[in-house]
Amino acid sequence: MFVLAFGYTHVRADEEDFTPLFNGKDLDGWIGATDQYLVENGCIVLPKGRGGKLLTEKKFDNFIFKFEFRLTPGANNGLAIRAPLKGDAAYNAIELQILDNSSDRWPNLKPYQTHGSIYGVVPAKRGFLKPVGEWNTQEVRCDGTHIEVILNGHSILNTDLDQVLESGHTVDEKPHPGLKNTTGHLGFLGHGDRVAFRNIRIHTLRPTQSGKE
Repeated sequence: MFVLAFGYTHVRADEEDFTPLFNGKDLDGWIGATDQYLVENGCIVLPKGRGGKLLTEKKFDNFIFKFEFRLTPGANNGLAIRAPLKGDAAYNAIELQILDNSSDRWPNLKPYQTHGSIYGVVPAKRGFLKPVGEWNTQEVRCDGTHIEVILNGHSILNTDLDQVLESGHTVDEKPHPGLKNTTGHLGFLGHGDRVAFRNIRIHTLRPTQSGKE
């Protein structure tokens, strides 16, 4: 199990350093399942019963990504990073879980399936999601092989993908070639449950800003 990463220096970024990825009005700048997602009251919303990958038109390599999300009971979604346009993002990209851990819908939830986990690869800490129906804030730092997820001000995942790649196996014992991706699209992975997103923004990191010494 790989959870903690050491030897990194955080790159600081002020709010004015971030660029919005969503204009609050339409899905301009987004590709993929644009017919499945709606824009409601300044939010990107996936209605119940719909799904698919909603990806940024642009590709990103190293970045700090911030957004807010609101779950419904039992909701299951995901955040794809460094994703290609085609294929299952859980394996050919890096999928960070977006999930209502508290629901009875998931009685046999595996550690690597909880919210914030790298699906099938690295479990995240539990206990920091707000009650269902409230807005959560999340920050994802993707800097070289260093991935960190900060949920509501708490670091719930902090790992170095090199540790996983060097070990030669993953927790779910399945191939995850996407762990080697150095760039790709960002986006949400709908699985039929209503989830809302807002305040979606990014700060890109130059290669020289990599925190790995």
